[in-house]
Amino acid sequence: MSQRLIYVMDPMCSWCWGFAPVIDAIQLAFAQLPLHLVAGGLRPGVADPMTDSARQALTEHWQAVRNNTGQPLLTPDALPAGFIYNTEPACRALVVARELDAARAWEMVRNIQQAFYAQAQDVTQCPVLADLAEQAGYNRDRFARAFVAEAAQTAVAADFAWAANLGISGFPTLLAERNGMLALLSQGYQSADSIMPLLRRWVEAGEQLA
Repeated sequence: MSQRLIYVMDPMCSWCWGFAPVIDAIQLAFAQLPLHLVAGGLRPGVADPMTDSARQALTEHWQAVRNNTGQPLLTPDALPAGFIYNTEPACRALVVARELDAARAWEMVRNIQQAFYAQAQDVTQCPVLADLAEQAGYNRDRFARAFVAEAAQTAVAADFAWAANLGISGFPTLLAERNGMLALLSQGYQSADSIMPLLRRWVEAGEQLA
């Protein structure tokens, strides 16, 4: 029997940052279930710097995430001047990390989230992402070469298309897959207490089929 969890997310999605401890808790409780990460693409291809009004709107949004999840978030005002909120590079970094060493991909995503939300680093830049990859145990130069390769751009576009074809437009989205059949565990942020019982029932149903 083949079964796994599929987590469709964007490293620069604030609710996905809020959801990170939930994923950690799920992996601890259900270590037998592999976690497959898919880049959903929150704001890929944005080309214009954030305006003051956009930063203000984002401030209120991040405040809601912080209040509901307890995760640390700086204010958008801490982001560099002229910051362009293009999430494609971070999503591409996720895909590259997954292809180079899937076992370290979640740590890479956590590094990106921590750097962006708690340290206001510009995680749209290759040198920053390469540093974070090295911290996650990847070879920095190998990651950087893979990140700028055309194959990485094709791969991340394929992730975006896969999510869109399933009608997934909100993140985080957590799916459970058994023998190619998908079950929706969460669309949007939910606490571990809300998701765990549903996941436990799904796992128990699979055990009965084994």
